[in-house]
Amino acid sequence: MKTTFEELYYKYHQDLFQFIFYMIKDKQQTEDIVQEVYIKVLSSYQNFKGESSEKTWLFSIARHVTFDYFRKLKRKRTKFLEFFNWGEEGEQLKSDYQEPEEYVMLDDQMKQIYQCMEYCTNDQKQVIILRFMQDFNINDTAEILDWSTSKVKTTQHRALKALQQCMMTSYREEEGYHEES
Repeated sequence: MKTTFEELYYKYHQDLFQFIFYMIKDKQQTEDIVQEVYIKVLSSYQNFKGESSEKTWLFSIARHVTFDYFRKLKRKRTKFLEFFNWGEEGEQLKSDYQEPEEYVMLDDQMKQIYQCMEYCTNDQKQVIILRFMQDFNINDTAEILDWSTSKVKTTQHRALKALQQCMMTSYREEEGYHEES
């Protein structure tokens, strides 16, 4: 088992880390979630039936663990806000997060794409990350997300449209800024 785990780790660790980081945007929390994914992998590998690739299976586990994190976070924030009774007009708490070194080295266009991803839904972000950043095909993406291939295609189309619109808006704003200077 140790050999299989090491093989999974060396093959997929970087991709797994990036997949979770793009959703979480917090390096420390991503490391914690990745560790939790590996614990689940170790405890359930004997149940892996080989009906999909190991990478697809691993990313499916990662997706579930990440969503569990979001659910827990939402419950904590709700309890916190209820405790102080801030209501709807309360201050929005924003988290400060550290970006990995790779992000700093990205060119401006890639940075803009990552910023525009914030205007996508969570489903759209997942599809973009899996399809274009992790290079999963439509079928593997559908399996990881437990969706139909048509839902993946539709979500991908909408995500690309949203990204394109955001990029065009940013470009126009940037051009308008340069014309005024």
